[in-house]
Amino acid sequence: MATILTWTGVDDSERLDRASVELAEDSMRAFGSTHTRSFATTWSLDVGPGWVTRSIDVTVRGIGWWRSLVLTRHVDGTWESQHDSGGDVALPAPGLADPAGVEGAVDCDLGLCPVTNTMPIRRLRLLADEVPPTPLVMAWVDVPSLRVVRSEQVYASAVDGSSSRQVSYASRSRDFDATLTVDADGLVIDYPGLARRVRPVH
Repeated sequence: MATILTWTGVDDSERLDRASVELAEDSMRAFGSTHTRSFATTWSLDVGPGWVTRSIDVTVRGIGWWRSLVLTRHVDGTWESQHDSGGDVALPAPGLADPAGVEGAVDCDLGLCPVTNTMPIRRLRLLADEVPPTPLVMAWVDVPSLRVVRSEQVYASAVDGSSSRQVSYASRSRDFDATLTVDADGLVIDYPGLARRVRPVH
C-alpha cells in the first residue's frame, strides 16, 4: 500500500511537495510533484533490490517553457540520460553533464525532493545500526534545469536521545551539513533548510 506524504518548503514557504511512496523489503517505487510560483515538477522513481536506483523520470514546466529527463542506471554502474526541452528559459542544458563522473553511483538525488534521501538511509541501515560517516557518490538532478552532475555526500547514523530518528547528512559538493529527522521507514519528516512534512487535511 502506498503512503501519501506532503511537505512544505522551509527555504520557500510557498513551495509544496507531494509524493506517493510504495515501500517493499529492499526496494521502492514512488511518484510525486513540486509546485512553486515559477515552475512545477512531476517525477516517478523506480528503485530496485538493495535500494539501488533503476530510473527516475522528471518533467518540469514553467510559463512558456518545459523540460523532461529520463535518467537510467544500468547494471554495470553506468548512467544514461534521455532529455528534451522547449521554450526559452535561462537555465543550464538538461541531461548528464559528465557521464563518467557518476559512474559507479547507485543513487540518484532529485533536487528539492525529500524522497531520494530514503535509498541511502535504508541501504546503509542507518536506523538499525550505528553507522559511521559513509561517503557516497550521487547522480544529482538539479531542479529546475534537470542537469545531472556528480554529488559527493556523506551519511551516518545520528540519534538525538528522543523518540525521533535522525540521520547525519552532508553534501561535500554544496558545502552543506544537516541532521535529518525521519520516520521508522526512513522517510524524511524534517530536512533543515529545505522541507518539513505536514499532516494531511481530512
